[in-house]
This record gives sequence, structure tokens and C-alpha cells, in this order.
Amino acid sequence: MTKVCKVNYNARPVADAIIVLGAAVWAGGPSPTLQRRARHAAALFHAGHAPLIVATGGLGLHPPTEAMAITEILISQNVPAKAIIQEGKSTTTLENLGFSRKLLGPETRTVIIVTDRTHAPRARLTARHLGFNATTMSPSLRGGHPRTILRQTIRELFAYPAYALRLWIRGRNADI
Repeated sequence: MTKVCKVNYNARPVADAIIVLGAAVWAGGPSPTLQRRARHAAALFHAGHAPLIVATGGLGLHPPTEAMAITEILISQNVPAKAIIQEGKSTTTLENLGFSRKLLGPETRTVIIVTDRTHAPRARLTARHLGFNATTMSPSLRGGHPRTILRQTIRELFAYPAYALRLWIRGRNADI
């Protein structure tokens, strides 16, 4: 189930951690997608949904890593640095969540994944395969370019079954 950007500021902690999935860093800085995700994660943190945020994503075409860009946005949104863990090696959804699983350890069970609505079903599938009790919460796509949203939707129509097959073949105990 994907929940969209309506943050309940009176919420009790519902998860052990929030995992923010990376998105592009452009030459001029974080992409709008990355900015929306990081700000949404900060709002969830401040609302008390979880005590910890994992910023994920490696180095793309432009520095810094996606994890570092997310961290910078989180700190600008008054999330304490001690509440942030960086996972800065991943380049895929499976790696984002698999490396996060290793950083958080087996005692971390319940996570909120912050990603776009179009990507949320595949992120949940992957997280659950890795042993997380996962929900997704997505920032609004309002203001997003319609062509970009359509392209993301079409991509996920093919990526979801491909990931489902990949995870089934890989097995639960395979290493990332």
C-alpha cells in the first residue's frame, strides 16, 4: 500500500527506520525527484514515524553520491545527523534495500520506504523479499512533468515483473 504525502504529525513510531531510495543528482544539484523524496522523509521523521533514516544511492553521473545529497537535504530540514545512516554504494533498487538491510541488521524489521508512487510496488516487493515488513510512503507528484511521470509508469510496467522473476530466481538467502 502506498500512502501519498499527507503526513500525520501526531503519529506514533510505526517503523524502525525510514529508507529513502536514491534518485539522480544533476550537474546543478539534486534532481526534483530526489529533493521531494528527502523532504518527505524529513517530514515523516519529524512526525515521529521512525527514529532513523537511511539515505541510499551511490555516485551517478555527477557528484555527490545520492546518499550524500539526501543527507544534505535532511540536515537542511533539521533532521539530526545522528539520526541518518548513509548507504552510498547502491545503483539499483535491490542494492538500495539489500545494502540497507546489512547496515540496519536483522533486528530491524519494520521500515517505511520513501520513493515515488510509480516505483513503490517494486520497492515493496524487493524489501519484503529481503525480510523487511515494508510499507511505502510517497511524496506528491504534483508539479512533476507529465511526460516524466508517464515514462516512469511505463518503465515500472516492465520492471516489476522483471524484478519479481529476478528475486524468485535469486532466492531469499542469496547475497546482494
